[in-house]
Amino acid sequence: MRIRTQLAVCLAPLFAVAVGLCPNPAKAQQANKPPTSYLPVIEEKFDDVMAHMKADKTKIMKRQLDLLGTRYDMGDHPAKGVTMSKGKAVQQGVRVKLPSGLTWEDLARMPADKIREASHWPKGFLPLPHPNHPEGGMVFPKQHIDEIKKQEDRDLTRFDLDHDFPEYLQPEFPPPIFLTTRVDLGDVSQGKLVTIENYYELFNGILNPKQIEGLRLLVTPFAQQQFNQTGDRRSVKPSRGVTCFDCHVNGHTNAATHLAGDARPQEFRHRIDTPTLRGVNIQRLFGSQRGLKTVEDFTEFEQRGAYFDGDQVIATKKGVNILERGSQVHFMAEFQELLDFPPAPKLDVFGRLDAGKASEPELRGEKLFFGKGRCADCHPAPYFTDNLMHNLRTERFYKPQTINNMMAVGDGPIKTFPLRGLKDSPPYLHDGRLLTIEDTVEFFNLVLGVQLSNDEKSDLVAYLRCL
Repeated sequence: MRIRTQLAVCLAPLFAVAVGLCPNPAKAQQANKPPTSYLPVIEEKFDDVMAHMKADKTKIMKRQLDLLGTRYDMGDHPAKGVTMSKGKAVQQGVRVKLPSGLTWEDLARMPADKIREASHWPKGFLPLPHPNHPEGGMVFPKQHIDEIKKQEDRDLTRFDLDHDFPEYLQPEFPPPIFLTTRVDLGDVSQGKLVTIENYYELFNGILNPKQIEGLRLLVTPFAQQQFNQTGDRRSVKPSRGVTCFDCHVNGHTNAATHLAGDARPQEFRHRIDTPTLRGVNIQRLFGSQRGLKTVEDFTEFEQRGAYFDGDQVIATKKGVNILERGSQVHFMAEFQELLDFPPAPKLDVFGRLDAGKASEPELRGEKLFFGKGRCADCHPAPYFTDNLMHNLRTERFYKPQTINNMMAVGDGPIKTFPLRGLKDSPPYLHDGRLLTIEDTVEFFNLVLGVQLSNDEKSDLVAYLRCL
C-alpha cells in the first residue's frame, strides 16, 4: 500500500504536466477522431448543454444573418398587385447581390471556367448553409411556433436557434388547402392551421374515414431528433415531438428548414427548404436524394429515418414511431394524394395560357418558357415537371469552399419540382437559396446559358406568376 502511495506521489507532477499540455483531454481526443457516419453521443448534462447553447445563440444567429445580408437584399419589396392564393404579397426583384463592378449581362457572357477562376459567381447562388450547420435539425418559423403553442400548448421553440428568414420572404400562413376530390369547396381549411385540435371538425363530412385517419396521423406529434423526451433535445422541456404538418403546413410548406440526412460527414450535408405537398399525386420521386418512388415509401421513411437525421441507432433511444404499412402509411398517403395545386385561372386544361385571359408580357413569357429559355425541357405542361433528376453541374462556376461550416462542392442531381403554384412557395431551389422568382430566372439564365435579355427575363417572371 505504501509503495502504491509513493508511486502516485511521484507520478503526480508528470500527470499535472500532461494536463497542462492538454487542458481538456476528452475534447482533444474528440478532435482527433476520424469522420463517422453516426451522430455524436451526448455525454454532458442537459442543463450544461442548454446553458452553453443559449449563450452561443446570439453569436450563431448574427453570423448567419450577416451571411444573408452579404448575399442578398433582404428588404420587404412586395410586387404591386401580385399575391399568393390567399392574398399575401409576392416579393419582387432580384435579391442576389452581384460582385462589385459586374452586371448580369457581363456574367452571362462569361464562360463558366472564367467565372470560377475569377470568383465571380454571386454568393447568393452558392449553396445555403443551415442557420447552424454543425448542429443542424428542424427549425420552424415564429408564426408557426406561436400558433402551435396557442392551439396545442406544444412548444417548437429551440433554445439554440431561430429561423433565419423574415416572415415576408416565407409562404403565406396558414396556407389554403385545395382538394382534388372537392374542387367546388375551394379552400377547405377555413383559414385555419389544421392541427390535432381541429382536424376532425374541419374535415368530417368531406373526407372518408380512411382519409380522416390518415390526416389524424399527419397532425399527431411523434418524437424527432431535436424534439423528444430525452436529455439530448433542443427544447427546454421534454417534447411530445413534431408532426408531418409542422413542416408541410396544411399540406403545403412554411419554409421550415432542416439538413438532408443522406450525406456524411456533417459539413457536406445539404440544407433543405421544405417542399410543398401540393400535387403529390402526379409526382414519382421523393426524399432528399429522390431514391423513394412512392409517397407511401416517403411517409414511412420520414418516421423511421429522416426524423432522426438518418441515424436509426439514435432513433430507437429517442422514441422512433414505426408506422404500419397497411393501416397507417397507406391512410396517410391517401390524404396526401388529395392535396391539389391552387387554382390557375389563366391556364387551360393542357396547362397553356388562355390568350383571352393572359396579358401580352405573360404570353411572351410563355413563348420563352417553351422556347429560348429551355424551361420546358425539364418542366413540361400541364404540371411542369418531368418527374426526373437533373444535375445542373453548378460546381462549374465556383471553387469548393467552406461557408459557415458547410462545404460547398456542388449540388448533384436535383429533382424537377412541379412549377404549378410557384408564387405560393418561396424561397426557391432545394435549399432555399433563391429568394424570389426573379432570382430564379437569373440563376437558370446563367446555369443554362440561354442569354435572356432584361425584357425577356421580365416577361418570363410575369408568365411564371400565372402557373
